[in-house]
Amino acid sequence: MMRGLLSLGICGSALALSAAFAAAEELPMRKAGLWEMKIVKTGSKLPDLTMQHCTDPTTDKEMSNSVSPLAKQICSKQDVQQTASGYVTDAVCSVAGVSMTSHSEITGDFNAAYSVTTQSHLDKGPDSLRNTTTKIDAKYLGDCKAGQKPGDIVMPGGFKLNVRDAEKLKNLLPSSSPSPSSAPSATK
Repeated sequence: MMRGLLSLGICGSALALSAAFAAAEELPMRKAGLWEMKIVKTGSKLPDLTMQHCTDPTTDKEMSNSVSPLAKQICSKQDVQQTASGYVTDAVCSVAGVSMTSHSEITGDFNAAYSVTTQSHLDKGPDSLRNTTTKIDAKYLGDCKAGQKPGDIVMPGGFKLNVRDAEKLKNLLPSSSPSPSSAPSATK
């Protein structure tokens, strides 16, 4: 059950991030340096998450450009509107047969702090994951720490990955069917 919740959570997060990064082409770039991002999901059993992301304009643009083609394939709607207080995005995306409709409000300034509040609805899956509100509060901390390079993300527990290595992480996501090498053997 927990693995199923985690898989659906990963899919939901992937859909939300795809929609956000697809819209990133029209959003301002963040100030270069270290950003702390606190992610709180309401209506989900997934835990809150705080991470740090070292970025620069090149990395932010690469993130947008690498995710945008995927988002264009999986999202039938991606609207971004500038408002008096920031931006509003609306998206409809589908991954592995699960459709997600999302509405995001983005406020703040991409030089010091910003917030993203996303309300999303999945058309399938456990009730505990179908309707969620995700709030991301990001604040600029200053220069990246010694030894960090643009793209580095430090997760809870010190786990570190670089967004430029995201291609390598695709194998960690659940697939719709097992590959021949991962199929159970017939030996007894």
